[in-house]
Amino acid sequence: MWKYTFQWRQVWQHLPDMLWGALVTLEIAALAMILGTIIGVLLALAKRSNNVILVSISNVWVEIARNAPALFQIYMVYFGLGSFGLRIDSFLALLIGITFNNAGYLAETFRGGFKAVPETQMRAARSLGMGPGQAMWHVMLPQMFRVVFYALTNQMVWSILMTSLGVVVGLTTDLTGVTQQLNVRTFRTFEYFFAAAVLYLLIAKVFTLSARLLAARLFRY
Repeated sequence: MWKYTFQWRQVWQHLPDMLWGALVTLEIAALAMILGTIIGVLLALAKRSNNVILVSISNVWVEIARNAPALFQIYMVYFGLGSFGLRIDSFLALLIGITFNNAGYLAETFRGGFKAVPETQMRAARSLGMGPGQAMWHVMLPQMFRVVFYALTNQMVWSILMTSLGVVVGLTTDLTGVTQQLNVRTFRTFEYFFAAAVLYLLIAKVFTLSARLLAARLFRY
């Protein structure tokens, strides 16, 4: 017979702690997304260059990021670098790992976005007197980001969910870390992790909805 008794009152009492953990989760995901986007653009541009070294670096980064589990990438940052005497905390290790992963995936996304923008756009910008950098910044990048906007949204949601891997390297301040600490103290596994799952779902849905509203405002024409 099923004799389990739910105790949701404890979850409600510790909800502020879980919400604080959710803020840390958002902080890590946002930083990893910003850094990953910057690096991803640079990797995509490197792939488009004629420099063999830049192309090789970009290809190696993308292959590792896309074909090795994200957990292994975080392990290599936290435990791998630690083997060489480079000690970094769990927060930074998770941030670096997710950033590395994001950059690899986004590099391919941006490469496809650049291909979707006609080359005539660059030639038209240059004919107006813009330099290569100006043409890229004012013409190519805005159009490319418009093409990949929804893919960026999906990657951000993935980043939010990927922060839960921080618990394996000892991070206790994010949503999963706080939930695990509460579970260890109370042994109410189902209640706390169910509440955490709901919070992750709400965060993802709120972000997705906000992105759609932003897209409707930015891309009305």
